[in-house]
Order: sequence, then structure tokens, then C-alpha cells
Amino acid sequence: MSDTLASGATRLARCKFRAWHRGTREADYMIGGFFDRYHEAWGEAELAWFEALLEEDDVDVMAWALKTQPVPEELAGVQMELMQRLDYVEIGR
Repeated sequence: MSDTLASGATRLARCKFRAWHRGTREADYMIGGFFDRYHEAWGEAELAWFEALLEEDDVDVMAWALKTQPVPEELAGVQMELMQRLDYVEIGR
């Protein structure tokens, strides 16, 4: 495996862990579910966006996804629009 592929796999593994270990069940389902649904299609730009999202407070991320607060310009775009659909959250896990 090349160093680039190994580095990408490490970044994805780190993102998955951080997405599913947010501190609240609701944030885990929202952020972790989003990761599970979309990460396989991500390139560098999408992965960098998600890494930036993971640095934000859960309360803010959830408010942006639920459209109760405006999304900061640096996180707005196609990825956030996908997150706002909430069709990746499984109820009753």
C-alpha cells in the first residue's frame, strides 16, 4: 500500500472514530451517520471539509444540519446540503 493510500485510510479511520464519539447520542447519530453514508465517495476536498466540521461544537453542527442557525460560509455548500437532508439518520438503533 502506498504512503498516500495509508495516509488516506488513517484519516478516514480517525474521522470515523471522531464522528461516532461526539459525546451525545444525537450528535453521534447525526455526524456518524453522515460519515457512514457519504465517506466512500469523498475526495480530498470533501474529507478536508469533514475534518473541519469535526472541529466544530456539536451544538453548532446540529443547528446547521437542522437549519436552525445559519451555516458559516466556510462550511456551506454541497456537503452541508447533504447533511441537512438528514436522510442518513437511522431511528431506533
